[in-house]
Amino acid sequence: MDGNKILVVAEKETFLVRVLIKKIQEAEIDVAYVPYNVNAIHDQWESASLITCYMDTGERVPDDVIRFLSDKMMDDSKQIILIGDKTDLTYAKKALQASLVYKEFERPLDNAEYLKTVSEIFNKIEAGEFRKSILVVDDDASYLGLVREWLREKYRVSMVTSGLQAIKWLGKNKADLILLDHEMPVTTGPQILEMLRSDEETKRIPVIFLTGKSDKESVMQVVALKPEGYFLKNIDRKELMNKLDEFFASRV
Repeated sequence: MDGNKILVVAEKETFLVRVLIKKIQEAEIDVAYVPYNVNAIHDQWESASLITCYMDTGERVPDDVIRFLSDKMMDDSKQIILIGDKTDLTYAKKALQASLVYKEFERPLDNAEYLKTVSEIFNKIEAGEFRKSILVVDDDASYLGLVREWLREKYRVSMVTSGLQAIKWLGKNKADLILLDHEMPVTTGPQILEMLRSDEETKRIPVIFLTGKSDKESVMQVVALKPEGYFLKNIDRKELMNKLDEFFASRV
């Protein structure tokens, strides 16, 4: 499990928390303890692959910590395991986004089952299963390759070169966002969007247009189709990543 690290978040490093950390270390997994403190969690955040929140009886995770965890996990596609009694688990799961909670364990913790779950999560992380999925549709293979290189470290990226390929791909796969070229031959971006919106299976998938035209008339034509947004094709990597972060954060 090289390269994976667990962040154990708890109010105090109690005896039971130390036991959990020892079990993780015995499984040859990197682990660090941090208290309920946003700054302390932030300092360890980048190196962590998985979060475990250990709650002693009646121990409510502070609101600022809950908000920080929820926002950061959503931004970075990380998962959390919750450990506590039934009341505390119910509170924490409600306060967090449900999609971020991989599993809950009631105390006393079954360490073997916990480590089995950790192994399962790390395997899924390696496969990229927790990353947002973006489908890029563009007839320009060079541009597709460039965008893929920009996005692949943070997102699961799939690429197709035509609208019909996009429809076929979506019949078998799930996308959290479609980046759709507005100007394509045969089947145009607007035609593809119309097909997507008319199908029950795809009508709720957000679509952002990619366009090479920045004049007011062209932009207004794109906006009139009511996509979730549009990006000019001369956008650089940093701006594109920032805009995608903002887009996914706005849909929490």
